[in-house]
Amino acid sequence: MSPSDSSGTSPSDSSGTSPSESSGMSSGKSSGASPAQSSGGSSARRSGATPAKSSGGSSSKRSAPAPAVRRVAVIGGTRIPFARSDGPYATASNQDMLTAALDGLVERYGLGDPGAVGEFVAGAVLKHSRDFNLARETVLGSELDARTPAYDIQQACGTGLQAVIAAANKIALGQTEAAIAGGADTASDAPLGVNDRLRRILLEARRAKSLGGRVKALSQVRPSHLVPDIPRNAEPRTKLSMGEHAAVTARAWGVTREAQDELAAASHRRLAAAYERGFFEDLVVPFRGLDRDQNLRPGSTPEKLAALKPVFGLDGEHPTMTAGNSTPLTDGAALVLLASEEWAERRGLEPLAYLTAHETAAVDFVHGDVAGGEDGLLMAPAYAVPRMLERAGLGLDDFEFVEVHEAFASQVLATLAAWEKRGLAPVDRARLNVNGSSLATGHPFAATGARIVATLAKSLAESGGPGRGLISVCAAGGQGVTAILERR
Repeated sequence: MSPSDSSGTSPSDSSGTSPSESSGMSSGKSSGASPAQSSGGSSARRSGATPAKSSGGSSSKRSAPAPAVRRVAVIGGTRIPFARSDGPYATASNQDMLTAALDGLVERYGLGDPGAVGEFVAGAVLKHSRDFNLARETVLGSELDARTPAYDIQQACGTGLQAVIAAANKIALGQTEAAIAGGADTASDAPLGVNDRLRRILLEARRAKSLGGRVKALSQVRPSHLVPDIPRNAEPRTKLSMGEHAAVTARAWGVTREAQDELAAASHRRLAAAYERGFFEDLVVPFRGLDRDQNLRPGSTPEKLAALKPVFGLDGEHPTMTAGNSTPLTDGAALVLLASEEWAERRGLEPLAYLTAHETAAVDFVHGDVAGGEDGLLMAPAYAVPRMLERAGLGLDDFEFVEVHEAFASQVLATLAAWEKRGLAPVDRARLNVNGSSLATGHPFAATGARIVATLAKSLAESGGPGRGLISVCAAGGQGVTAILERR
């Protein structure tokens, strides 16, 4: 079914809850109310039926039956190699990178025919005004059918995963058969804002009714007004950078420097091993001279990382966070192809896995228990994951793979500790980020979620048998986005 055939039913229409509140996307072990449990087994195609007349001849409106929820397959993904900011992609825009990833996906899965997919969903965190319609402009500049609808989405570092969830919801409800979702970000081509005082003066001059009024307004311009506003990696309400917030959380949870460096070294070691065995051959397409992630340091060891000086938390005793156990500013793009099982079967494509649950959460990092670690800026997954697992009737020991976005090594370790505090089983480190993660790949904000979905789906498929994988992504603004992939 194409978007034009959509019955107009939204995810909230099917269960009375919003997608962020409903973690179940298929029937199964879910212990909480999910769309599948309230659908009554009716077909999504019937949800647009016109009201029938009652037997007495008078018109009687009946509520449309809730649509049946279908399984959403992860077919595959494509990304460009991630690059350090001001490097190989210094002159590449969000659209340039996203188009390269999209063209790679179109070529790999033969999506060039008209109407191949129903929708394209993507976003970026650092956006120029020219990116106001980034997803649609990317479609128009790519090999995908120009008639494919597209829209932008943004939730800081959770953008890529939220784009996947948004597309999956429409597939689950029968509103479309296939969609592409993900994101891109460039720290190199970050937008520079006009100095706010200069902006106000220019607007005053524009509103002036006479030449004299315009001259009077412009006469207020001073040299200091010519200094642009440069984006900062800081929370507007606290003025602290993400790294400084993470340092507070690290101290609250007692995360050691040694543990952080070991986690960072393991990320590089595992990513290097994955490249060497060809794991990324069908996931990464070369771009601007790169064929693998530029931040990767195969020779990283805890001993080498221990020599680096701390860069965050310098106002406290014994700072532990360095450039080596924190993600660098990064440029890149990543996308995922999602579809119904019927669409995949018609095209002869074998799903890698299925997206079966998702959950979002937020913490009060402004007024909450920040010093105690409970409401640290990046701690929302500590609440989202237990809630999602409870609804799904699962525990952490039910997962073959656990993917935790490595914004900072300290944040990963604090999240693992918080899960245990909330009664979840300890995560077996042999199952954690088995093919490397953000500390090694880098972190182009809006691209990370799609990278993780595609990597985890392939990890599940490569394992051969049935299994589950957990995704946990922290995000600016004290938010978290989590999901479950399964292979049966």
